[in-house]
Amino acid sequence: MPTRRIVVSAHNGVHARPVAELVRLAQAHTATITLRTADGSVVDLSSVLAVMDLAIGTGDAVVLETTDSASSDAVLDQLAEVLDPRS
Repeated sequence: MPTRRIVVSAHNGVHARPVAELVRLAQAHTATITLRTADGSVVDLSSVLAVMDLAIGTGDAVVLETTDSASSDAVLDQLAEVLDPRS
């Protein structure tokens, strides 16, 4: 399964605007994308409330994962850019 390990560098962590962008990208992808935090919490990235409930902050490590497809690497790269715009 394609994965991306990311340390969040987005200013003020993952608040409403980045979450909306993450969910938009995840919903446009045909397969489910999950986000896992360092404490082991796993959520479906297509759920705004589930992602907001994680209260991800700057410096937090997360893992994005989806099933293998022609577009999986591209969507994971786009999601990683939202979480870590410095990369």
